[in-house]
Formats: sequence, C-alpha cells, structure tokens
Amino acid sequence: MARRCELTGKGVQSGNNVSHAKNRTRRRFLPNLVKVTLLSEILSTGVKMRISAHALRSVEHRGGLDAFLVKAKDADLSTNALQIKRKIEKAQAAA
Repeated sequence: MARRCELTGKGVQSGNNVSHAKNRTRRRFLPNLVKVTLLSEILSTGVKMRISAHALRSVEHRGGLDAFLVKAKDADLSTNALQIKRKIEKAQAAA
C-alpha cells in the first residue's frame, strides 16, 4: 500500500537530518495518513479511505466529501476517489 493520500495526492518527501555539528544524513518525511469513513450525502453511503489529516480538515472546510470531490482535480485523486467522483456527478445529474 502506497503512502499517498487518496484525495490530495500528498506523498512521501525526502530531506536531511541535520545534527548540531551540521552533519547531514538522508531521511524521509511521511504524510500523516489516517483511515476514515467519509459519508457521502448524495450517495447516502459511507466510503472508506486512507487520507492525510490535512485532507480531512480540507474536506470538512469545503462542506463534506461531495463538495470536495466536485472541486478536486482529477490528477490529484486516486482511482478509488475518481470512481466515487464519477458516481457523485452522475447522481447530481440525475437529481
């Protein structure tokens, strides 16, 4: 399982540990991923996803999963999130 947020695409970054003597060794900065079940109001179902804590705050700020996915770019979303986005768009068009 890749260490990548399904909604924002945030992934692993690399950098240096820097000691007091300015010695540098390589390290990895991992995203803060959490497993959550987000509720879709349009689909009236829960969707299990592995997203970053930052993305969770963004979803709540934009007014829920449906509003977030409608505004999100397709390039940032995972295949699972893209399928959910298509279902939401189809349900909105039918309603």
